[in-house]
Amino acid sequence: MKRADSATIERAWKAGSIQAGLIPYTSWLFQFARTPRLCFFPIARTLMSMTAADPTSSVASPSTSQPAIRVYNTLSKTKEPFLPLRAPRVGMYLCGPTVYAESHIGHMVGPVIFDTIKRYLTYSGFEVTWVVNITDVDDKLIKKSKERGIPMSQIAVEMTADYLANLRELGVNQIDHLPRATDHMPQIIAFIGSLESKGFAYAIDGDVFFDVTKDPGYGQLSNRSVEDQQGEGGGAAAKKRNPGDFALWKSARPGEPYWESPWGDGRPGWHIECSAMSHEILGETFDIHGGGLDLMFPHHENERAQSTCCHGAPMVKYWMHNGLMRAGEKGKVGGKSDRENAAAEAASVEEQASGKISRSKGAGGLADLIRSQTGERIRFFLLRTQYRSTIVYNEETLAEAGTSLEAFYRYFDRFEEITGSSFYDLTAATRRAEGSFDPAGDALLTEIHAIREKFLAAMDDDFNTGAAISVLFDALRTLNRHVDANQLAAGADVKSPAVESLVKATSVIAELSRVLGLFAKPPATSGGDEADAELLDSVVHLLINLRKEARERKDYATGDAIRDRLADLGVALLDKKEGTSWERKS
Repeated sequence: MKRADSATIERAWKAGSIQAGLIPYTSWLFQFARTPRLCFFPIARTLMSMTAADPTSSVASPSTSQPAIRVYNTLSKTKEPFLPLRAPRVGMYLCGPTVYAESHIGHMVGPVIFDTIKRYLTYSGFEVTWVVNITDVDDKLIKKSKERGIPMSQIAVEMTADYLANLRELGVNQIDHLPRATDHMPQIIAFIGSLESKGFAYAIDGDVFFDVTKDPGYGQLSNRSVEDQQGEGGGAAAKKRNPGDFALWKSARPGEPYWESPWGDGRPGWHIECSAMSHEILGETFDIHGGGLDLMFPHHENERAQSTCCHGAPMVKYWMHNGLMRAGEKGKVGGKSDRENAAAEAASVEEQASGKISRSKGAGGLADLIRSQTGERIRFFLLRTQYRSTIVYNEETLAEAGTSLEAFYRYFDRFEEITGSSFYDLTAATRRAEGSFDPAGDALLTEIHAIREKFLAAMDDDFNTGAAISVLFDALRTLNRHVDANQLAAGADVKSPAVESLVKATSVIAELSRVLGLFAKPPATSGGDEADAELLDSVVHLLINLRKEARERKDYATGDAIRDRLADLGVALLDKKEGTSWERKS
């Protein structure tokens, strides 16, 4: 059977002349001869998939109910219309962490971004299956296991729990599958065997390598020449036919975890894990593969080569890469710099990676940061930038994000005082079509309708959350102007046209903000647990009442002293006509 390289396959796929579900029978014979038990289920799945409609024989036409979303594809270096292979179903894969140490804020960038992308696609009428893998076997894990004197699996369990706890705090709750590499050894071994049987891989002394020269399309994703392609060094380098070849299977070393395979005891290379797991859950070709810009090469380049050559079909339709986080300069929340993405397109991978926040650069655990800043503040900080841009991180930029977020919280308090209803209890549309409305000549609703359209246009344009958040600030200013102009306050007639318009307009803000994963529940208080927060609130209100009594006695010195001492402690008192409230100063 003639072998096809990735470039030929992708050209045929775009022309609509290739079927992706037909794995050559030679690979089955190879698997059955070497490892009959391991190959039965992959064969059965393939046989069943052959009876289904071919996913790539034609491009799915967009439904009239689905919006004109455009996505930047790293492979084509252009924005393309988002047309899923099996609309309305969408398959999305994000490279997850290697769980050898506690998560830091840099690990949250991809999950928060793609959590938001799934939310928006779901809101827009798509049915999204999102996979995030867990790499629980790796050189770093083995090294950490030796340092701590405990099994590698125990470290993986501990650090996976830490990772998931941090995701939960940041509102990342849209993941459908969290596959672990160690649970997919049969699929990984079968995948490698298929590549070897087709001539794309070769075995030497228990190691198996992918031969990059057999794939003329290798390097297209990262736009690298053959000279730039260097694989693993060390002892493996002497075994490789070409410098750019990379390991699919590594022979066991004394004292390290291993699995049995046709090539001897060993463990998988990093890249093959994602190819096997994505294929197992999403199929041979799926819609979106995401990850940080630093993963484009070698990881995603190698994934693409393995999967395309193994299956005779493109692995992914849209490759999406988020910018990296770096420590450094000041940034402005809600400003022009948050909305522009030109810098991300111009910056090279090396430029972004050079300042990347990573464990090697001293990034600490995330749990303490969440306790001091709250998960919603961190999520808001990550989303205020277009996802392909570099995120500049320091204490000042994070504090500025928190200060901006407080403006929304103050409005939500104001809304509750006027209407007697909590912003968080508002019924809001969960689908784009449901949220469409006619302003019917109402001045406020006409403005909010236009703002909603701007928000949707921003998100349709490659999920530009930075621009979308800027639009939410426009909405906030519009709502506050309406309240001021109509002199709305506690005790207002909730059936008056001004209040009814306010409720409807605010429900639109709830609709849009929830698409971003923001403002779904009342904000957590930073600096402690719920019990501490309740105690602090009680103490501050006690002091507010004492200040009020002092002022009523015309003891202004005591009242001012209470206010000033609280300010020194980071608590700001807000005197309003309907009473005094308080907030933390950032």
